[in-house]
Amino acid sequence: MFAFPTAHSSRFHQDSSRRRELREGPKDRSMTIQSISSLSPSELARQLRDQGLNLGIGPFVTRIQSTIPSVVRGIRLLYAGYPIEKDSTFADFHVHLAPPRGLRRWFRPQVLFFFDGHVPFKPLPLAQAYPFFEWGLNWCVAQYANQYLILHAAVIEKGGHAVIMPGPPGSGKSTLCAGLVAGGWRLLSDELALISPQDGRLTPMPRPVSLKNESIRKFAPGVTIGPESADTTKGTVAHMKVPDESMARVDEHATAAWVVYARYDAGAPARLERRSKAQTLLHIVRNAFNCSLLGERGFQTAADLIDTCDCYDFTYSDLDQAVGVFDTLLDEGLLPIS
Repeated sequence: MFAFPTAHSSRFHQDSSRRRELREGPKDRSMTIQSISSLSPSELARQLRDQGLNLGIGPFVTRIQSTIPSVVRGIRLLYAGYPIEKDSTFADFHVHLAPPRGLRRWFRPQVLFFFDGHVPFKPLPLAQAYPFFEWGLNWCVAQYANQYLILHAAVIEKGGHAVIMPGPPGSGKSTLCAGLVAGGWRLLSDELALISPQDGRLTPMPRPVSLKNESIRKFAPGVTIGPESADTTKGTVAHMKVPDESMARVDEHATAAWVVYARYDAGAPARLERRSKAQTLLHIVRNAFNCSLLGERGFQTAADLIDTCDCYDFTYSDLDQAVGVFDTLLDEGLLPIS
């Protein structure tokens, strides 16, 4: 399953009764006053330091505060085109990244992630503050956005057809997702598939794509990648900026056509094999963040999804070859079977 930072308080288990249901659907863009790129570096730092700012990310608004330079720089670089909502807009999540008090501010400095004024995770080294911000946002959505069935999966779309790519950490899912997005596919999400129980459609939540270790250097100079953070539990990580084309279509939902389990295998040719729908449904139900919480509605949403999708296992090593295989989805209307 998805690897969150280490939590140390049971009060943060999924519990929809603790928090009102988050809103679903696109925000009223009349409430948007500007984007991150419209602020000067000093103005962005001031807002994040003082009252915080409401950042629109797909269907959610997150109120963010931090004085940590790497967090400020990361938001400025990787969220440049994201909307800033008015202060009067309801924020789904309130997050604050700050150093702990006492000696840890100076000796082997650390960073804390605050959610609604509480600390759900153990501190991490200060040098990992920006990825901590990204991991913390994943946790917020996975814990509380229970108006969706939430899968740990990347979601991409092209030509009106979406691909859901579930996969555990280290499987190569994010690298493949980044390669496809760099090759012209629309990014809906790198980590969390948000599926509506009402109509089965996928809600976009495009955020920077997490890259790890050697995969960071696989992309062309035209792709914007943020600073690297070393020695995390996942190794060295960096994040790829969402293309403008994906951001421009953030309010466009999508319908899934394929569920593809991707796995990187060094030296292996690109290979697709048909996967049992029953096996896929079992895996989806077991590994969704909140299927048990949603009960019958969650199971039925998963069953309807698998019923309307073709399911495959995909092994690859060469990213360009893998992207070519996925483009065949559109050229032939189906995946070529090996």
